[in-house]
Amino acid sequence: MKLYNTLTKKEEEFKPINGNKVGMYTCGPTVYNFPHIGNYRAYIFGDVLKRALVYVGYDVNHIMNITDIDDKTIRDSKATGKSLKEFTEYYTNEFFKDRDILNILPATKYTKATDYVKEMVVMIEKLLEKGFAYKGEDGSIYFSIKKFPKYGELNNLSLDALKENAGGRIIKDEYEKDDARDFALWKMWDESDGDVFWETSLGKGRPGWHIECSAMSTKELGNHFDIHTGGIDNMFPHHENEIAQSECATGEHFVNYWMHNAWLLVDGKKMSKSLGNFYTLRDIIEKNINPLAFRYLMLMASYRTPINFTWEALVGTETALKRLYNLFLELGEDTGTVNEEYKNKFKEYLANDLDTPRALTVLWDVIKDEKVPNADRRATVLDLDQVLGLGFSTLKKTIIPEEVQKLIDERESARITKDFNRSDELRKKINDLGFEVKDAPGGPLVYSH
Repeated sequence: MKLYNTLTKKEEEFKPINGNKVGMYTCGPTVYNFPHIGNYRAYIFGDVLKRALVYVGYDVNHIMNITDIDDKTIRDSKATGKSLKEFTEYYTNEFFKDRDILNILPATKYTKATDYVKEMVVMIEKLLEKGFAYKGEDGSIYFSIKKFPKYGELNNLSLDALKENAGGRIIKDEYEKDDARDFALWKMWDESDGDVFWETSLGKGRPGWHIECSAMSTKELGNHFDIHTGGIDNMFPHHENEIAQSECATGEHFVNYWMHNAWLLVDGKKMSKSLGNFYTLRDIIEKNINPLAFRYLMLMASYRTPINFTWEALVGTETALKRLYNLFLELGEDTGTVNEEYKNKFKEYLANDLDTPRALTVLWDVIKDEKVPNADRRATVLDLDQVLGLGFSTLKKTIIPEEVQKLIDERESARITKDFNRSDELRKKINDLGFEVKDAPGGPLVYSH
């Protein structure tokens, strides 16, 4: 299996550290609001990667963090008058609902940042002892990026070229790519934090965002593990800072394969609330579009290619997905044997840096290949869907209401008598009631929208 490694800027053969066991960490949501659809591109990518690894025989230990302590969660929980715990638990549960709707498999373990403050403190103390961190005038503790010569390697940034900016400090959790300055590991308490703080050997305060993922990932997966995934927006500063603080604290190489998905643009622009193009999964559901059409849309492009989201594209994708579902249901309910030729072609595309667009062509080819028995086609589709996650195993024949069945029977009579105008009128009535009728040799087939 070849995967593109952002760290080395090339495709590499995947070789796990420990036999067939894979340690994988995914940067999860910051639970201060509903994740937007760009976030879900990252989570779907991570899900497909994990599914593909399991499909070809690896045992994946997948950790995903829940960021429930940072600038945004504190700011917005205070604005609502709720405790940080109450506020973040609501959005954590909403994330889990969205996850299930999109057929994203649960991680092996979800790690909440607030449960790992002890591990963060230990890591920061190591960085202080080794001289990689220092206490600022405000009492906060910062990482000295000039002490780590490899700083900037992930993002192809030259520290020498950034020295003009690198002399100062920055306490915000998130900042711009050209703002390479010493970043906060531990933030001393101030009034803006309200009642959110921990009393520790570092003083009264709270962790910075970047140290959270380092502490959680190394606690659960070890100092050195296989894969770290996330969106391209996480590369700087977050992942760059993770590498620096982790390797300086442990003295070991942190992650072997860094994998990042490209942007999801909306109408050719970056998502922004001010532009009115900021969408969540709820917006898709409110338009009565199957949310799995969004998953299908993400699979239609390489994870490393930017996708331009439009509502027209999503509606078109839903039409294609419905067509797949209908073809699958026409295969009957008997499940035969997986076709090895199609399975091997599918695995070949997955092994080529998760080539999901070509993997989808295999799905279409097998479902339409009348030379393969229906039961075997059904078995093969279900097998491929272990990776694609499009929900074929949960599809069921539609229960047709009596009112709709009368229209279907009347339309069939019109067809037999070649009254095609009447047949078309009745088809439209059936569609208006939420059903779709398709003519077949054995009689009409009916599906719900």
